[in-house]
Order: sequence, then C-alpha cells, then structure tokens
Amino acid sequence: MIRKSVLALFACGTIGASIPAVSLAESVVMTHHMREVTVNGEAASVGRLPASQVMSLDLVLPLSDSAGLKTFLGELYDPNSGSYHHYLTPKEFTAKYGPSQAQYEELLSFAKANGLTVTGGSLDRRDVQVKGKVSAVERAFNISMLTYQHPTENRVFFAPDREPTTSLSFDLWHVSGLDNYSIPHPRLVSKTDYAAAHGISPDQVVTHATTGSGPSASFLGSDMRAAYYGGTALTGAGQNLGLFEYLGTDLADLDTYYTNVGQTNTVPITLLSTDGTSTSCVDKKVGTTARCDDTEQTLDMTQSLGMAPGLASLVMYVGSLDTAIISAMTTNDPLPTTIGCSWGWTPADPTTLDPYFEQMAAQGQNFFAASGDSSTWSKSVEAWPADDDHVVSVGGTDLVTASAAGPWASETAWVDSGGGINTDKIVIPAWQKLTGVITATNKGSTKLRNGPDVSANANFTFYTCADQKACLANEYGGTSFAAPMWAGFVALANEELAKESKPDVGFIDPLIYPANLTSSYSSLFHDITSGTSGSYSAVTGYDLVTGWGSPKAGLIGYLATK
Repeated sequence: MIRKSVLALFACGTIGASIPAVSLAESVVMTHHMREVTVNGEAASVGRLPASQVMSLDLVLPLSDSAGLKTFLGELYDPNSGSYHHYLTPKEFTAKYGPSQAQYEELLSFAKANGLTVTGGSLDRRDVQVKGKVSAVERAFNISMLTYQHPTENRVFFAPDREPTTSLSFDLWHVSGLDNYSIPHPRLVSKTDYAAAHGISPDQVVTHATTGSGPSASFLGSDMRAAYYGGTALTGAGQNLGLFEYLGTDLADLDTYYTNVGQTNTVPITLLSTDGTSTSCVDKKVGTTARCDDTEQTLDMTQSLGMAPGLASLVMYVGSLDTAIISAMTTNDPLPTTIGCSWGWTPADPTTLDPYFEQMAAQGQNFFAASGDSSTWSKSVEAWPADDDHVVSVGGTDLVTASAAGPWASETAWVDSGGGINTDKIVIPAWQKLTGVITATNKGSTKLRNGPDVSANANFTFYTCADQKACLANEYGGTSFAAPMWAGFVALANEELAKESKPDVGFIDPLIYPANLTSSYSSLFHDITSGTSGSYSAVTGYDLVTGWGSPKAGLIGYLATK
C-alpha cells in the first residue's frame, strides 16, 4: 500500500528531481515535521547543517490502541460508569495501550544500525533518545537537514526538507528534535518591558500592588494560598507535584526567597534531567556555556509551594525536547498527579503530545498550562500547549486582597491574559459543548476549543528572586504565576481525597464545566466579570479571558466528592 503522507509529498511538490525518491516500502512517521514556512517558501533556505554536527533526537513509538484509549477515557470520566476514576498505573497503561516489547527492541536496533547512539528512553515512556551526526540522521530518516532564514526572527533555523520515513516494520509516532524553528519561552513578562512596549511609565502599569505581605507590598506564594484557599488544614501532604521546564535552576535563589520573606521550605525538591539536559542554571557564563535565567523556574516553585507548602515532593522535570520531558512525567516514581507548565512554543504538529496528555488523564494526572501573556490567541500569538483539549488552560487576573496575607477582596481580568479560540484546529471538547458554556456574550466558538478554562492572579504584583542577584518586587507578572498556583491548589484537593481513601480527582475540566452550569458555581469559583484582554472581555459565567475564574476553597470540597 502506498503511504498517504508519501503521496502528499509528491502532491505538494516537496519531492523533486533533485531529491532521491522515497521507497514505497518504507514506513512513515504519523505526525508531521515540516514547517509551513519552509513548504510555502516564506522561509528561504540558506544552506545545510554540517554533516558532522551532532543532533539529539527523541524517537517516539505509537500507541497500540488509540481508539480504545479514547473509549476508556470516556468511561473513566463518566460518573455513571463502573470505570469512573479507576485510573491506570504507568505499567498498566503500557500493557493496555503501549507498544510491544518487540517494537521497542526493533527501534533500538534501528537506531544503532543507523549510527545513532542510544542515550535514554524506555518502553513505558514509549521513546528512544539518541544522539548522532547529521549525516547519520539524514540516512536513517531519508531527509536532508537544511537551514533557513527565520521569517520573523533575526536568526537561522534548521528543519528537514521533507517528512521522515524509516525502514522499520511499523510507523513511528514522532521524531522530536528535527527542527528549532520555535524556541520555547516562559510565560512571564517584565513590567518594565510591558511599559516600554505600550509607551507608558512602569509606574503606570500597576494599580493594585498594595496588599501583599512581601517587600513593597508584593505578593508571595503564601498570599495566593490565603486568598484562594484561606484555610490551614490542607497543605498538600502526601502529594507529588511536577514542573515542566526547559531550563534548570539554582536552588540558592529559592533559598534566598524564603530567607528574605522569613519563611522556610520543608518540601524535598528534585531536579530531574529527562534527556541529559543540565539541571543547573546560573547567570554567569562559564566557558562556552551561555548565561542562564532561572526567574521562571524559581517562581514556579514559589507559587506551587506557596499554595501547597506540605507536599511530599516537588520534582522539576528539565529537558530540551518536549516528548522527553512529558514522557518522564507520565512514568516517574513517584508519579506527579498535578503538573504546572509555564512555557509556550509552537510545535510542527499540535497533536504530537496528545498520546501523553491522554495517558495523563488515564492515570489521574492534571497538566496546568499557562495561557500566555500576549492577549488574544492568533496565528502570531501562540496558544499551545494551553489550547490542547487534554490540558487545563490557565489565564490571568488582577487580584486585590483585603490585607497583607489576607483573604480575597476583588478581582478583574488581567489586561494581557491569553485566551480565545485556538488556531491549531483543535475541535471543541465535549465539556465545552454543554449548553450555557459558549454564548453570544462571551463570543466563543461552538466548533473549536476555547480557552482559558480557569485563571488566577497574573498581574505585576509578585516578589521574585532569581539569577543570584537582588530580588525584585512588583516587576514580573504573567500566567506563568497562575499555572503552578493551580497545580498546588489541586494538590490540596487530592490530599483531601486521600484522607477519605478516594482516588485523585483526575483531569478537572470534565468536572468543573458541568458543575459551573449549576447553582454551585458561586461557591466554587470567583466569577470575574470585569476587564478586557484583546478581543474579549470578562463576562458573567465562562469567558475567553479568565475562563470560569479563580478558585474558592469550596472547589476543594466539591472535587473531594467526585
């Protein structure tokens, strides 16, 4: 049978006389890897990668029963099903839906036979991590690695000239690392940079930095706990939280934060490299190693730990390839049941991580992704991964508390909260199709996935410490503060469930959407009804700036009954 993707390459003219023809007997890779800008000519080719340059790749195996998994997930989150919240362990998931041992071993042999050195991966993770020269990569996947002038950035990027194929007896799911068109960046923004971009003074940006308990009335992570939870009984005890990071950190910065605010962290922290990437991040150039900024990584810890100060563990999963990071998060022991991701990037194929996001749902894990700090989603304002229908998309608000370390007082939409209708062609999930979610007032789509789902404070009102320098008050904001807050908040709910010998809450979107269409809504969320970000405004109920709003303590009790 002629492979569909190979025919597609002929149809779009990618395969030409100057490029060797692809054997019809070869297997394809199920996701796509070519960038639209290289196909349509928007990015001009300027050369080839040197044949001797070493590349790091992650070869990802497919699921064995994708359709069966979707059916299982439907039953897993159906309260009327006998399978409701009967989550799988990573080993059980592999046995039911993962690749076979024979496929994994064949992939290992394929890599070695093609001159690629195996550096990591496992059957449960469904990946084989490899390193090898460009010449070996090109032979293994029947591609040429070209360089292109980036159409919107002052740099050159590399990418394949066609879709990869292999000599394997089965189709791979994905090959991570074949291009660097989109460089992941943290979802945080400096007040100084924001003011400069909008032609105003930094002093004009913040109007509510007056009620935090940190220096200059800035907010601490513990202030967010006081505002959104307000209790003392739950601390996240027994719960394991994960942070998705593309850079490591210097834990001395976390120590500085706690010392300066007169607090103590008692949660064990592990920096875990998922693909050989260094877990160290220091603001000092050492040899050829570039300076590294750990502002994002440190604030992710202060916000998640501030909300759940009694966690059993916090693991920072550090890597250079998205599949390597997330595959570790689906298999590590202990398994992180609640995860914060404060990074954004644009994959060549938005479906790449779907099997892992589905696995997380099957295992009772929650992945909270910051919705972005550039207002309305568009082709030029990336939404991913926050627009994926298997993650919880977290937008931003402007919070005021009644006093330092005091309760919630008021909240409006944050002016740069990311949200809207996704442009990645992700169809609207069932829970957003419910009558009353999408309305003429909120202007959402009835066909495509809308975001965000929930929100929390993201204004320039926080205290941060980073880069082995003096700490800053009221300088940084962004939805990257809100996502780890939510990860910590759901750890509190899971602690309550554990006390009652119940399974974890699991993926919360299928639970909160129907609940918020009832009279229970006002006891579960702060409904943000004022403020605008880009094309959308906060309105009563669900909206495309703040989602359902920020959490109340009552949400923990509700989730604990599910």
